[in-house]
Amino acid sequence: MLTKSLGTAAQADFSLLGMFWQAGVVVQITMLLLIAASIWSWSIAIQKHLSFRAARRRIAEFEAAFWSGEPLDEYYVRIADNPRGDPEAVFCAGMAEWQRSLTDAGGLIPGVQQRIERAMDVAISRAADRMTTGLGVLASVGATTPFVGLFGTVWGIMTVFGEIGVQQNTTLAVVAPGISEALAATALGLMAAIPAVIFYNALSAEAERLTGAHEAFADEFSTLLSRQLDG
Repeated sequence: MLTKSLGTAAQADFSLLGMFWQAGVVVQITMLLLIAASIWSWSIAIQKHLSFRAARRRIAEFEAAFWSGEPLDEYYVRIADNPRGDPEAVFCAGMAEWQRSLTDAGGLIPGVQQRIERAMDVAISRAADRMTTGLGVLASVGATTPFVGLFGTVWGIMTVFGEIGVQQNTTLAVVAPGISEALAATALGLMAAIPAVIFYNALSAEAERLTGAHEAFADEFSTLLSRQLDG
């Protein structure tokens, strides 16, 4: 009897695709949700990686242009209508406030430096919001998919126990396929969660580095303006 049960169990398809087709409807829906969440997190991670790589390139290009010796007024006029990337947007925000603070007599409205710093802070905050858009999805996928997979596993095991009760049979041929299908849901949940958590941590750190670069430029620019105002 045991030999026959083992032979029947050996004939079952234990590949991931085979276990999907053999699983119940609830477990199948759970697996599909986990696969969709995994694809979603991978697409966000790839898009963010490309976006951050382009942002690093734009920072390098902007710093080279900013420190090239070109008069800042001329540089601002050249890029004001179409800032390319966040570094130029931060710079344009500061320069726009600077020009708005000029009086007709050529003087400056009091408190200009504080207003310029606030204008650049707003631009930096907007840039940080854009950079972190989508990272919440990665955090949610990493936090929830293991539990979704566990739900599929629990449901699958409940189904196995129901079949045992109906068939009055606890042989390996009855138990093994159902438990394997149920555990596949947990495996899919982990496969979705682990990369999502890694992507979230790496991309969050990169977003903080880019935001720090913008803040460092804002401090340098504010220092330049402070020297000019004091002079």
